[in-house]
Amino acid sequence: MDKASLIGTLIGVAACVYVGYRASHGNWAMFYSEKGMVMVFGGTISVALMAMPMEKLKCVPGYVRRFMFHKGRSPADVIKQVTSLSEKSRREGMLALEADVGKMEDKFFQQGLKMLVDGTAPETIETSLRMEILAMQERHKAGKKFFDLIKLYAPGYGLVATLIGQIGMFGHLGGEVEVMGHMLAVAVVATMYGTVLANAVAGPIGDKLALRSGEEIVNREMMLQGLLSIGVGDNPRVTMEKMLAFLPPAARGKISTS
Repeated sequence: MDKASLIGTLIGVAACVYVGYRASHGNWAMFYSEKGMVMVFGGTISVALMAMPMEKLKCVPGYVRRFMFHKGRSPADVIKQVTSLSEKSRREGMLALEADVGKMEDKFFQQGLKMLVDGTAPETIETSLRMEILAMQERHKAGKKFFDLIKLYAPGYGLVATLIGQIGMFGHLGGEVEVMGHMLAVAVVATMYGTVLANAVAGPIGDKLALRSGEEIVNREMMLQGLLSIGVGDNPRVTMEKMLAFLPPAARGKISTS
């Protein structure tokens, strides 16, 4: 579980519930508008269907799980593992790493290590693993794109519902005040739906996914450079230094002295 995502979600929900209760005095029905929900949520779904292929939309539950449950490894863990393999290779030879291939949980690292043990040329290893990184980036872009669409178009459909509500209100000028009030409520509540959906849900999730994607790319680049360093027989300290280059100075000091 990503604690930051959970805590942020709970604080956001609590803030909305508290303010909503104080404003409505417990009359939550005033925040409900069937017309507004149909326009904002239905319209946003239609945009997602128009903008993205169905196979990408089927991955949406996975995007949400990635937001709430982060299984990525820290750079320190990656560096320690690669450095350990480098030391083992230095002492016992490259073939000694064959026993470690099956123990790798990360498929990317497992693939690279297997190619290394098999004696694959460094250029081939780098080309193959970089293609894996590019493919991963494209998959992650699709996740962020979905939430960017919601962030962009949900307020737009809220505005459309607002305009429809205002037109209905103007159309009943001089008529019953109750009808005018109902149409005005549709306009305001629909705007609220669109704003909350965009800024309290889609925006933060999309930004967190982009951050996690960047972290995973750095980890994989570190793995790649570490594997290539092992392949050319670098000293384990040199292998570590190549991977540390991807981290900010403060983090480098903590890892190198640990």
